[in-house]
This record gives sequence, C-alpha cells and structure tokens, in this order.
Amino acid sequence: MNPVAGIGLRSPHLAETVRDRPATGFLEIHAENYLANSPALGTVEGLREDYEVSVHAVGLSLGSVDGLDEAHLDRVAGLVRRLAPVLVSDHLSWSVAGGRYFNDLLPLPYTEEALDVVVRNVGRLQDRLGRQVLVENPSCYLAFAHSTLSEPDFLAELARRSGCGLLLDANNIVVTAHNLRLDPRAWLDGLPASAICEYHLAGHAVNDADGEQILIDDHGSRVGEGVWALFDEIVRRYGPRPTLVEWDTDLPALDVLLDEARRAGRALDGAVEPDARAA
Repeated sequence: MNPVAGIGLRSPHLAETVRDRPATGFLEIHAENYLANSPALGTVEGLREDYEVSVHAVGLSLGSVDGLDEAHLDRVAGLVRRLAPVLVSDHLSWSVAGGRYFNDLLPLPYTEEALDVVVRNVGRLQDRLGRQVLVENPSCYLAFAHSTLSEPDFLAELARRSGCGLLLDANNIVVTAHNLRLDPRAWLDGLPASAICEYHLAGHAVNDADGEQILIDDHGSRVGEGVWALFDEIVRRYGPRPTLVEWDTDLPALDVLLDEARRAGRALDGAVEPDARAA
C-alpha cells in the first residue's frame, strides 16, 4: 500500500462520505462494528470502488492465555474475505478471560511467557486469515514490576517470531512515555524498521491525579503538537508508511478529521526510506 494518510470511518460520517466521496488516502473501519450482514457493511463495501479500506480489530484479544475465540475469529475472517482490506490489525493487549469480555484493551506483562502466548495467538490469526496482520503498541498507564522485556523489545521479538507487522501508534508512544516517565524518542530505539507497516495518530486528554498529570488515550481531539513532533521523528527514522488519523469520541465534523489527515499527508510527502536517504 502506498504511504498515504487516511481517516477512521465512523458511522456519523458514513452518509456524508458516500455522498461527497472526500479526497483521502484510505478508510479504516473497526472490525467489531461490521461483523453482522447489515446495510452499513454493504455501504462500506460500496465505498471500495473509490477507496482502499483497512480493518482494525479491537476484540481479538491477542494476549489471552485461553487463545482466540474461534467464533469471533470466524466472523472477523468472514469480514476480511468480503472486504479484502489492504491492512488488517489489532492491539498488543487482552480483553477476554474465562469466556468473559471486558470493554477495554488491557495491558500485558512483558515477559517470555506472555510473548509465547501472543506469538501463538498471532500465528493462529494469520493462519486463519491467510495473510500478515499488524500489531499495535498500546497506551500504558502502569508498568508491571515483573516485566523482563521493554515494550519495544517485546514488539520486535513478536515480529521476528510470528512474522507479523507492526502498527506504530505515535500518540500511544507519547501517552506511555509520559505516564511511565520514559523518553519517547529513546522508546523508538531498536524497533525493526522492516516490520513497521503503518502509523496511527490520535488525540489524547490530560487528567490530574493526585497532583500529577496523566495522559489518557481517548481519541477525542486533534493530534497534539508533541505527537506531531514525534511523528516527524518516526517518519525521519523509518520512512513513510500508510498513516491513519483516529477520532472516536467527541467526533468532529468530517472536514476537521480530513484536515488532520492532510497534515499527516504533508509530513509524509517528500519523506524517503532511510536507506535511500543515506545513499
């Protein structure tokens, strides 16, 4: 897929997108919103005449020790077959235990044991879909004391062992680095550039907790300037990749979202792969 900037397609913007066909690089949908055979799914299928589509799952629970829910996996696989998306992704997190679903992307300890679980689940997912999937770095608010790997090392090893790609979310890096008192640029060190296939951008909220500022990944505002600065650094280091602007709460007018995507597109324009730049 070409390194262009696109937007997350949310249901309040669906009719306007169908009517006006606004210029944007690609559209992303959340898989779990389209698992039923509905008019909305038919509408998205029709949009494929003019747009490339990516599918971003939020409920596969790649970190679950119980393995993937086969019924859910079948539904996601059916959606992927029907839409033939250019990219398929989910998160480095878990949300299912003992058959109970939690409405959140819950964190993992970064240990060899957890790595084995995620490698197994990602392998099962890729085998079922017959294609590579991308795994996104999460937003973190606390660190596990017994983690033995850093998050970037965990992601790098996951990509090496499973053959998955990485979806690098710049906003999540900024949120994690602030909350865990890390250097966001140092966080990037050591990531395998060849495994990075997509970037995400989003806004975050700032909350005060006992006199300390906590960043919350709420996808409810424009991309912050700190995230844009880190995105520029990411593009400089790893080169241009397809880039998606997410906005899920306090949804703005479609033009605002498109404006954010245009800014991301300008950051990608003229960027080159690091090897080409060195040459």
